[in-house]
Amino acid sequence: MVKGTEDKIFNAVVYTVLVLVGVAVLFPLLFVLSVSLTPMAEVLKNGGYIVIPKNITFAAYEELLGDRAIPRAFLVTVFVTVVGTAVNMVLTLLMAYPLSRKLLPGRSFFLFVILITMLFNGGIIPLYLTVKATGLLNTVWAMIIPGAIGTFNILIMKSFFENIPEELFESVRMDGAREMRILLQLVMPLSVPVMLTIGLFYSVGHWNAFFSAIMFITNPDLHPIQVIVRNILAEPSASMDFTDVPVPTEAMQMAAIVVACVPIIAVYPFIQKHFTKGMLIGSIKG
Repeated sequence: MVKGTEDKIFNAVVYTVLVLVGVAVLFPLLFVLSVSLTPMAEVLKNGGYIVIPKNITFAAYEELLGDRAIPRAFLVTVFVTVVGTAVNMVLTLLMAYPLSRKLLPGRSFFLFVILITMLFNGGIIPLYLTVKATGLLNTVWAMIIPGAIGTFNILIMKSFFENIPEELFESVRMDGAREMRILLQLVMPLSVPVMLTIGLFYSVGHWNAFFSAIMFITNPDLHPIQVIVRNILAEPSASMDFTDVPVPTEAMQMAAIVVACVPIIAVYPFIQKHFTKGMLIGSIKG
């Protein structure tokens, strides 16, 4: 098919806009990375803005990771992300699958109750009192249990399950399979895209956990990486237990941001195709 002049102009405009948007998105990331790798003398010499460093130093990362607070917070975040995502996926899967079955007794009532939670919640104070009453304060579970199930994610996964042809369920039932076997051997293998998508939602939420940490955790040893990064950025004059460098530099602040962001960014390219497919299939009922 031969493209006309109008089509070429349209494509040129679209590509130009995409390039500009891409630059606008990537520039802050490049700036943060460059400052974290550049000696402060060079950063100050360039007026505080530098994109391509001429001299590279890893001193900020050495000083940052040399303090016990950062590795400890990183391990806490990894634990909360891995274990929390696993708990989220198991509970979401076990709740979304029954709701996708139209013959489930009381299905409409349960869906109504779930939708209500998207519009109203008990508030921060009742949530805190509930966490306190269950003995979860100052434990890593306070960052996992209160958000164990996401209503929006349940609805996405339920819609995906409803799109699986009913003939497949009937065929395995004729072979004598029960619901748990159907879920494990039929539904889950067919639901890899949506499960990876929901898993990404949950894992990013756990990795970026901040509000729940400052609300339920007062023990510094249990603070996740995002709280430590916030302290570095908000309190640049704090010592942060560094023995040789009492005042964190701007390079160390940027290095903290990189340390907090890189792991979750590195995972995304591996599940990008599943993420797009899962969002499209899981959000359209038809």
